[in-house]
Amino acid sequence: MAKKLHIRTYGCQMNVYDSERMAEALAGRGYEQTEDVGEADLVLLNTCHIREKAAEKVYSELGRLRELKAARPGMRIGVAGCVAQAEGEDILTRAPMVDLVLGPQSYHRLPELDRALATGARLVETDFPAEDKFDELPERRKATRGPTAFLTVQEGCDKFCAFCVVPYTRGAEVSRPAERVLAEARALVEAGVCELTLLGQNVNAYHGHPGGLAGLVRALAEIDGLLRIRYTTSHPNDMDDALIAAHGEVDKLMPYLHLPVQSGSDRVLKAMNRKHSAAEYLAVIERLREARPDILLTSDFITGFPGETEAEFEETMSLVRAVGYGAAFSFAYSPRPGTPAADRKGQVPREVSMDRLHRLQALIAEQQRAALEAMVGREVGVLFEKPGRLEGQMAGKSDHLHAVHVQAPASAIGELRRVRITEAGPNSLAGVLV
Repeated sequence: MAKKLHIRTYGCQMNVYDSERMAEALAGRGYEQTEDVGEADLVLLNTCHIREKAAEKVYSELGRLRELKAARPGMRIGVAGCVAQAEGEDILTRAPMVDLVLGPQSYHRLPELDRALATGARLVETDFPAEDKFDELPERRKATRGPTAFLTVQEGCDKFCAFCVVPYTRGAEVSRPAERVLAEARALVEAGVCELTLLGQNVNAYHGHPGGLAGLVRALAEIDGLLRIRYTTSHPNDMDDALIAAHGEVDKLMPYLHLPVQSGSDRVLKAMNRKHSAAEYLAVIERLREARPDILLTSDFITGFPGETEAEFEETMSLVRAVGYGAAFSFAYSPRPGTPAADRKGQVPREVSMDRLHRLQALIAEQQRAALEAMVGREVGVLFEKPGRLEGQMAGKSDHLHAVHVQAPASAIGELRRVRITEAGPNSLAGVLV
């Protein structure tokens, strides 16, 4: 009888990819995935540690799992991902119901760890192993897949932004060799995928191809059946000439880019250790728009970074107005233990950070509405992924990553179709097939 595996994923797209690979690693141990946590023999929480609330959600979930495990003594619970890497053995102390703590660089060891769990062991595996986990993982399953997929090409970060835990939880920058990425991409396309999003903590620092990320994108574009390519997340300092040129020259590379800036103040950027100025960031944006005039840009922002003044916050607002974003992720600063900014003087009062956040989000929402409304009357490509909420409706993503709903046959799922946009909603678009 197959054992049941339940994986709950928190945080970024890379964790979504990691969860898929963990399930594949455990398939050889006889595990089948289940959405019903109540029937699971092994529960894995694949965690994010970027913000305090994300970590606390994990402990809240562990509290709920305590009673479930008490009713099912054979259940095993694991905490994987970045919270596991950051907190290690402290998790076993704080949450005694946990059997396994597994860092993001070690999930290829899950089969042997599962054997040890069967003996009643409680395990912490948070070392950065010498072997490449991607070499140790089984080949991707050949099962039919949906039209879109994530593909990790790079991990870790060497930038050491003062607010960020990633260099400590994911380690130094490592790039997968291009031939292995291409082999995995071909297998995904054979399984039904026609859009790939390349993932990395600092994906445009990728160096597994002689031409960098631009070279990898151009090689992927040669794969028959792969219709669309995206990548995330990037650092402004690694937007080189070749990658900017690729945005204008590679048709399969979509006109969408998430390029975090965090602040519009040079002093705050220096305090964050971002190693670029607001003017340098804006120059990159200008070059991108020269290469691809219709590119839609999104970004990340932090309000209330230690020492941020009202005037410096207004510099951020000015930068947002200058760029005109299609969307953005924005957060009030929260200290992450072990990061350089956590113990700095000049911590901004929470109510001030939140007030600035609300003002920033209002401006970004205004720009997002304008970007959506500007699509009305245009023709765009839409890759249909699933049925919509209404009968006869299909839902998909446009070239610019907007959600689009269209009356279309169910057979359209997995197809890239031309759509004329007829209506803009608060967060999505409606259209008709051309």
